[in-house]
Amino acid sequence: MQNPTINILKTDILSDNWYILNKVTFTVLKKDGTTETQSREAYDRGNGAVILLYNTKSNTVILTRQFRLPTYINGNTTGMLIEACAGLLDNDNPEDCIKRETEEETGYKISKVEKIFEAYMSPGSVTEILYFFIAEYSNDMKITNGGGLEEEGENIEVLEIAFDEAISMIDTGEIRDAKTIMLLQHLRIKGIL
Repeated sequence: MQNPTINILKTDILSDNWYILNKVTFTVLKKDGTTETQSREAYDRGNGAVILLYNTKSNTVILTRQFRLPTYINGNTTGMLIEACAGLLDNDNPEDCIKRETEEETGYKISKVEKIFEAYMSPGSVTEILYFFIAEYSNDMKITNGGGLEEEGENIEVLEIAFDEAISMIDTGEIRDAKTIMLLQHLRIKGIL
């Protein structure tokens, strides 16, 4: 059901180089009964999925490290970020997407995933909904080295890290990616590892 207090007047495309940056002009009916016209920019990059692979026998998780330009231009001196495996849906359903991304990025072929929740990650400016998954992995699921797709410019390092160390890396600032922190905390809160 659409919000009856919001009326979108127009949408202007400001950029469609990588994804789409729109300027949306709309009216909003305020609590006092008056109407106000506002304008906001919204970045539409599609929806995505993220997964944290974990192993209960070895008490480890699989994470990735890769260069992230936005973090580099905002103070991350190396631009490298440790993250859970993630990707855009690209017209797939979230489960198929995350299975594909897991194999491409980490080299693990997984067949069973568990969706734990979905969330808007930056709702003030980005339209993306992110679907969160977890899955148990074992060494026999490793079928390639991973690393991502060269044609997509991916150069991903695969990391197998002890769970307790990963939690400590949040405290030290070595892990600063919100989706990864959320997934690690989920495993901790639920007592999975």
